[in-house]
Amino acid sequence: MNQQNEHSNHLYIIGISFISAMGGYLFGFDFAVISGALPFLRNSFQLDAWWEGFLTGSLALGCIIGCLIAGRIAERLGRRPGLMAAAVIFAVSSLAIAFCNNLSQFVTLRFIAGIGVGMASMLCPMYIAEISPAKVRGRNVAINQLTVVIGILITNLVNYFLADSGPDAWRWMFGLGVIPSMIFLLGVLWLPESPRWLIKEGKTEKARKVLEKLGSGSFADTTIQSITKTLVKGQKASYKAVFEKSVRPAVIIGITLAVFQQLCGINVVFNYTSTIFEAVGADLNRQLFETVAIGVVNLFFTLLAMWQVDRLGRKPLMLIGSLGLSVGYIVLAFLLQNHFPAGLVSVFVLLAIGLYAISLAPVTWVLISEIFPNHIRTTASSVAIISLWAAYFILVFTFPILAQKLGTFGPFYLYGVICFLGFLFIKFRVKETKGQTLEELEENLIRH
Repeated sequence: MNQQNEHSNHLYIIGISFISAMGGYLFGFDFAVISGALPFLRNSFQLDAWWEGFLTGSLALGCIIGCLIAGRIAERLGRRPGLMAAAVIFAVSSLAIAFCNNLSQFVTLRFIAGIGVGMASMLCPMYIAEISPAKVRGRNVAINQLTVVIGILITNLVNYFLADSGPDAWRWMFGLGVIPSMIFLLGVLWLPESPRWLIKEGKTEKARKVLEKLGSGSFADTTIQSITKTLVKGQKASYKAVFEKSVRPAVIIGITLAVFQQLCGINVVFNYTSTIFEAVGADLNRQLFETVAIGVVNLFFTLLAMWQVDRLGRKPLMLIGSLGLSVGYIVLAFLLQNHFPAGLVSVFVLLAIGLYAISLAPVTWVLISEIFPNHIRTTASSVAIISLWAAYFILVFTFPILAQKLGTFGPFYLYGVICFLGFLFIKFRVKETKGQTLEELEENLIRH
């Protein structure tokens, strides 16, 4: 009977995690759709290097606003209303972009889409972390990254098949985003509220009902007790509280990892695949095919990361990824600089994607979702993820300009150096977090 109950709880937790992680799918869609659409947008809007970077990066500016909005909604109204709002914004912006008429409209609507992406990027991992038992929390939060990756792969496949539908193919590429948006909205209606938010709001009995669905009665009692202990100080989740001396080490680590995840340079590969392969003579069909290959490799190594994040641990994966990317980028830059064949360039592009997918991509989100104390988790997460999106904007805005001035290969030497510095930071500053409850982490990461 106990085994059956545990199995049922396990399935329930997985179900909740996958539904809330649908926000990650939409994140992956909006993130990837630009790669397939850019060759068409260049012609439709006559883009120069500056506008290409700004058009791509405008999503990130919206993401920053989305994180701020999500933080307020999540604190005042709960995690579920924030997830619902993200789904609605996704749906409306996808349709509106499909029917826009000029560049200013497109950039404005891409900015609005970014608000939905920003909200989902903050709320989905945090929600999953708050409803997951410690022993599977890493894997469950990594489900969010898995759905991001599935979103990227499916979007790249759709883009590939839509490429022959004419100069307005980009309208279909964006417009189809309304379908997963509505599926996500319907799924969120079924989700329970986060028990940690309910306890913080004094709704302990409602929290108990949720926790008893997640585990046994004793699990509910123990969890309520440990959460209440961390909230009893009565501290407010203000931005000032995020930078208090007692929590500053965790916040600095969270912000640095978030910024590093972007400035490591991999999203240049995702967003500017066509530019990179055009530089070595690949035609449009080959460029779009490479986006599909990137999606497949990304999915495989994300599944590998989910398998290992609660076994091998967070820190070893991050060390492998950061050092591997550093070496891989130097080789890739050399190949691009010397105009090696597209096939060989593809090998090292895919190697970089695989290293990122098994390390920085999922593990950064896992760490951000778990290293902050209960009383500031929402606000601290928003600060870290705002930093992440600001770094993403800097990365994708500067790449076309740097590539124009230095050659497509030039920026990859810079990304190689950044990855090595990231490796040193992780080695000396980041602690292992696997297998500990969120409340134990609060004790271990901040007080010691």
